[in-house]
Amino acid sequence: MDNKYTGKKFTVEIFAIILGLLFLVPFYYVISNSLKPFSEILTSTSALPKVLQFENYINAFEKLNFFKVFSNSLIITVASNIVLVVFCSMAAYMLVRTKKKISNIIFMTFVAAMIIPFQSIMIPLIKTAGSLNLLNSIWGIVIMYLGFGSGMTIFLYHGFIKGIPVELEEAAIIDGCSRFGVFWRIVFPLLKPITVTTVILNSLWIWNDFLLPSLVLQNPELRTIPLATFFFFGQYTKQWDLALAALMIGIIPLLIFFFAMQKHIIKGITSGSIK
Repeated sequence: MDNKYTGKKFTVEIFAIILGLLFLVPFYYVISNSLKPFSEILTSTSALPKVLQFENYINAFEKLNFFKVFSNSLIITVASNIVLVVFCSMAAYMLVRTKKKISNIIFMTFVAAMIIPFQSIMIPLIKTAGSLNLLNSIWGIVIMYLGFGSGMTIFLYHGFIKGIPVELEEAAIIDGCSRFGVFWRIVFPLLKPITVTTVILNSLWIWNDFLLPSLVLQNPELRTIPLATFFFFGQYTKQWDLALAALMIGIIPLLIFFFAMQKHIIKGITSGSIK
C-alpha cells in the first residue's frame, strides 16, 4: 500500500476542510446571533457578539415551556424506539429463519414501503387515525412511527441476523429452549451492535420530525420540540434574539446525544459488514 503523501491528497484534504467550514457557517450565524441583543443582530449580523447575552436563552427557555416539550419529545422517542426494536427484531428474525417464498415477499414489501413518500399517504392516514381516535395521542403517534419505521429497521436487522450461526439456536432448542426463548436469550443479545445503530438512527429521525407531529398532535400540551420551536418562531419572528436562542435550545439535546453515541453507529455498521 502506498502511504506517500502526494499533492493530490493535499488538495482533497483542503477541499474537504473548506467544504466542512461551509457547512458550519449556518451554525455560526445561529450560535453567535442567539447570544446578541436584538439591536446588535440588526447592525452586525456576521460579527461575534460584543457581550454574551445569556438572558436570551433564559427568556426563550421560559416562553418555550422547554421542560414540557422536552418531556413530550423524550416520551415519544423512547416509546417509539422500544416498540420498533421489539417488534422489528422479532419480525426480521422470523423472516430470516423461515425459509419460504412468502418470507421473501413480506421482506421485499417492507423494503419497498421505504420509498413511498409520506406526503402521498398523509391524508388517508389522518382520516384513518381520526376514525380510530389516534389523533392528539402520544400512543397514537407511537403506533404510526412503528408503521413508518418498520421498513428500515427490519431491513437492518434482517441483514445482521443472517450472519448469526444457526447452530447456536439449534443447540439451545436441543437443550429444551423454546423458539421464543431462543430469540430473547440467544439471538437478541447478539444483536446489540445493530440495535444501538437502529436506536440512534430512529432517534435522530423521530426527534427531528415535524410533519407527522404537526398533523397528529394538535393539542398545544402535546407539542414536541420541533413543533414548539415552529410556533415560537411564528410568535416571535421579529425578535430574532429569542427565536434563535429557542432554536439552539431545541438543537442542543440532539447534538449531545449524537456526539455521545456516534461511535456506536460506526461500530454497528462495521460489525454488520464483517458478519
